[in-house]
Amino acid sequence: MTAMPRLETPLSACPACAAVPAAERLAAHAAAAPARLVLSLPGVHCAACISTVEGGLQRLPGVRSARVNLTLRRVSVDADAGVDAAALIAPLAALGYEAHELDPGLLSATETDRQGRELLMRLGVAGFAMMNVMLLSVAVWSGAEGATRDMFHWISAAIAIPTVLFCGQPFFRSAWASLKARRLGMDVPISLAIILASSISLYETTQGGHHAYFDAAVMLTFFLLAGRYLDHRTRAVARSAAGELAALEVPRALRLDGGAETLVAVGDLNPGDLVLVRPGGRMPVDGVVTLGASEIDRSLLTGETLPVYAGAGSVVSAGEVNLTGPLTLRVTAAGRDSSLHRMADLVAMAESAKTRYTSLADRAARLYSPGVHLLSFSAFGYWMWATGGDLRFAINISAAVLIITCPCALGLAVPAVVTAASGKLFRKGLLIKHGTALERLAEVDTVVFDKTGTLTLGAPEPMNIDAHSPADLTVAAALAGASAHPLSLALAAALRVRGVRPAPVTDLREVPGYGVEGRLDGRAVRLGRAGWAGQGDLSETATWLDNGTGTPAAFTFADRLRPGAAKAVAGLQAQGKAVLLLSGDTEGAVAGLAARLGIADWTAGALPAEKAARVAELAGQGRRVLMVGDGLNDTAALAAAHVSISPASALDAARTASDIVLLGSDIAPVADALRIARQARRRMKENFGISFAYNIIAVPLALVGLATPLAAALAMSLSSITVSLNALRLK
Repeated sequence: MTAMPRLETPLSACPACAAVPAAERLAAHAAAAPARLVLSLPGVHCAACISTVEGGLQRLPGVRSARVNLTLRRVSVDADAGVDAAALIAPLAALGYEAHELDPGLLSATETDRQGRELLMRLGVAGFAMMNVMLLSVAVWSGAEGATRDMFHWISAAIAIPTVLFCGQPFFRSAWASLKARRLGMDVPISLAIILASSISLYETTQGGHHAYFDAAVMLTFFLLAGRYLDHRTRAVARSAAGELAALEVPRALRLDGGAETLVAVGDLNPGDLVLVRPGGRMPVDGVVTLGASEIDRSLLTGETLPVYAGAGSVVSAGEVNLTGPLTLRVTAAGRDSSLHRMADLVAMAESAKTRYTSLADRAARLYSPGVHLLSFSAFGYWMWATGGDLRFAINISAAVLIITCPCALGLAVPAVVTAASGKLFRKGLLIKHGTALERLAEVDTVVFDKTGTLTLGAPEPMNIDAHSPADLTVAAALAGASAHPLSLALAAALRVRGVRPAPVTDLREVPGYGVEGRLDGRAVRLGRAGWAGQGDLSETATWLDNGTGTPAAFTFADRLRPGAAKAVAGLQAQGKAVLLLSGDTEGAVAGLAARLGIADWTAGALPAEKAARVAELAGQGRRVLMVGDGLNDTAALAAAHVSISPASALDAARTASDIVLLGSDIAPVADALRIARQARRRMKENFGISFAYNIIAVPLALVGLATPLAAALAMSLSSITVSLNALRLK
C-alpha cells in the first residue's frame, strides 16, 4: 500500500512495553508486585477529559486506579502485574485520546511548583504583616509620644523583623549568590535596602527615637515579592524537553533467545541481539529487519507523512512505529547509543545555549546596580563629613537614597508588561511559557515552519471519492474497514459518512506491507499498494482498488491544511518577515504545500539534526529565528531557535521544548503574536524611561536629606504603580 500522511490520532502504541514484576517472592506461588504505569496524554485539556480518561481506564480489568494530572498531561495508573501499556493505549485511543508510555524512572522526581508556592506564601505573610504594621504606624503619625510611641515601635519591630527575615529570603539568597560570583545583580541593592531600613528602624527604637521605618521595610518587601511572583507566573514550570524525549524511549523489548521471547530492559540489549516488534509497537532500538514485512510510520521522528515499506534488510530507528505486521530486528544500537537518545542530546545542548539569553531588566540591572551603591555610599560619606560625624543622620540619608533608587520599578517593568501581553495573547489562543519569550519574539526577523502537523493537520483526506462508481465504493468500504492502515482508516471513515454500505466480501486478510484482500462473488479483490493491486506506481499519495475486473482504480489523498495557515504566512510576509518551510517530508509534498502558501524558500527531506543545523546556520548569519513545529523531529530545532511555538496537538516533548504553545487549531494568531510582542517591547522600554525619570526627580531629594526612608518607600511604591498602569495599556 502506498504510504500516507499520519492521522490526528496516531496509531502508535507500545505493546512491547510491559510492567516488570518484582523479583522478590514470598513463596513459590506468590503474586508479582503491582504495575505502575505512566502515560503521556497530549490531548487532555479540561475536567471532562479527566473524568472520561479516569473512568475509561478504571473500567478495564486489572486496573486498580487511574489519576490524571491535567497540568503535566499525564495519567498515572496502578494495575495488577501483567497489565502493560498496550492494554491501556488501545482503549484510550477508542475514547479519542492519543497516549504514549513514559518511563517513570526518567522523569523528574519533583513535579510540583515549589518556587511558585513559596513566593505566594511569603507574599501573603508580607501583606498581612504590612497591614498590621501600617495600622500601628497610624497611631505614631497621629501624635503618640514617649512610652506609647516606643511601645508601638517595639510591637512593630516584633512583627516586622521576623517578617523581613522570612519573606526576604528569595532576595537574600540571590544577592549572596551574586556576591559569591563577584557581580552585582539586581537583588544586591534590593537586599541592602531591606536590611538597612530594618536595621535603622531597630536602632531608632532602641534609642527611643521619634522615627522608625518598619512600615517602609515591610512595604518594600511586599512590593518586591509581588513583582517577583508576577515574574514567576509568566513562566511555565516546564521540565526539560530532553528529559521528555528520554522518557518516551521504549523502556523494554522482547528479545528472542533461541526462539523464546524474553522481556528485557532496553539497556540490557547489545548489538547483534534479535528483538520482536509487534504491529502497533514503537521501535525500542535502532536495527535492521531480518524477518517480516510491514509499513513504518516515521512522522514523529522525521516528519514524513507517508509510511514506508519495511522488509528484510530495511533499516529502522528507535521511536518509529510499526503499523501492520510483526518484525524481527537485529539490534545495531540501543539505549544511549540510539537515534532517539542522540536527538535528546541535541535538544539538551540547544536548551543550555538558549539560557544564555538575559532579559531587558537583567541587562539594565548590570548598569543600574553599581550606580545605586555608588550614590548611597557617596551620600553616607558626604554627610558624615558635612555633619562632623553624625552617624545616625548619615545612615538615614544613605538608606533613603538606597530605598528610593531600589530597582522595584525596574523589577516590575518587564513582568508587568509580560503579564498584560500574555493575557492578550492567551485570548488569541497563545500561551506564553518562558519569561523572556516575548522579548525574543519581538526581535524575530525569520520564521521557519514545519509542515506536517504544523501548517497541515497531518491527516489524510480522500480527494476523489465522487469519481468512482457505487460498486467500487462498496468494495472499497469492505476492504478498507478490515485494515489498520491509516489510508484505509481515512477512506473507511469518509465512506461511512457518505452512507456507503460495505459489499459482502469474504476471506478478508491483511497482507503486511501490501494491503488487504478478500473474495467477492468468487473473484479476488484487493486494496493497497499500487504494484500489488496491478497498477504502476503513482507520484501522488494513493491507495489502489482491484475489484477483480482488471481495471484498478486509485483513491487519492491530500494532507489537510491547518486552519489559518494561509493567513499566518501572508500576515508574516506583510510584516516583512522571511518565511521558510523546513520539512522531513518528500519533495513533492513539500513543494506542493509551498506553492499553495506562497513560500519561496523550502527544504524537503530534512532530518532532525539537519533542521537544528539549519536554524543554527540562520542564527550564525545574525538572523533571529522563530521556529514553529510539532514533532519529535522538530524538538532540537525548537530548542535551538531564538524563540519557538508548538501547537497544543504537538507531542509533549515538542511542547516542552517550545517557548509558546498554540492552544487552538487555527495557526493565524502566530502573525498576531509578533505584532503584540513588538508592542510589548515598546511598553517595556517606556517603563524603563518612567523608572529613570522617577530617579532623576527623587534621588536629588534624598541626597539633600528631604526624603526620609518612609517617604522614599512611598515614592518607590508610587513608581511601581505607575509602571504597572502603563503595562495595562496593552489591553
